[in-house]
Amino acid sequence: MTVETSSYGLWFLVVVNSAVFIIFAFSFFRPKTSRDWRSFGAFSAFLVALFTEMYGFPLTIYFLAGWLQTNYPQTDWLAHDSGHLLEMLFGWESNPHFGPFHFLSFLFIGGGFILLSAAWRVLHRAQQAGALAQTGPYRRIRHPQYVGFVMVLIGFLLQWPTILTLVMFPVLIAMYWRLALREEREIEAEFGDAYRHYAERVPRFVPRLQDPAKAMSPEADHVSTKHDFKEADDRPLSDGGANG
Repeated sequence: MTVETSSYGLWFLVVVNSAVFIIFAFSFFRPKTSRDWRSFGAFSAFLVALFTEMYGFPLTIYFLAGWLQTNYPQTDWLAHDSGHLLEMLFGWESNPHFGPFHFLSFLFIGGGFILLSAAWRVLHRAQQAGALAQTGPYRRIRHPQYVGFVMVLIGFLLQWPTILTLVMFPVLIAMYWRLALREEREIEAEFGDAYRHYAERVPRFVPRLQDPAKAMSPEADHVSTKHDFKEADDRPLSDGGANG
């Protein structure tokens, strides 16, 4: 098998696409600690691995070449469109860019970045006020930024699955999970009861069908609000101290 020049070996596109998505994600994540940088580095490595196979060198196609050619002999697996493996394997005969998995990937990727953007605006305001972020996406889940990152990863896997990114995906999930737990311990130590009341009514990653604010009893709402204002009044303004 020989890599077609028109389909792969487009290393300029590898660099440009990797840089654009990494910088865009960095603008929302803003890593601070060494653990933050490791998590963001793993996310960046996922993107580089993805775009390397998408435009540079189709490692997954080469690795599966024998099986693919045996079971799908009518398909030109070195054509760039064939990299949309899910469309190819499920027999989508039209342009894969109009396939169901491609459209679904756009929903996940676009939704993930919209969630990241919305969460960052709320988080930034909360940090400036030295208070918990509890509005916008934080009204439904405690870690919308991590959920946004995972949605982006799922979207890319649907659009252009590779062996390496499939291996990296559960590693990234584990890293985000651990980072979320560590952040929760730090926030609870800083905000005390205010955060505990918030965590009791708002799930960590998967939102409930019912709005947590509507499901909360008036007594709990009164206690939570009272603690939130007391904590904010007793604390000087800072750039930290809000949930991520």
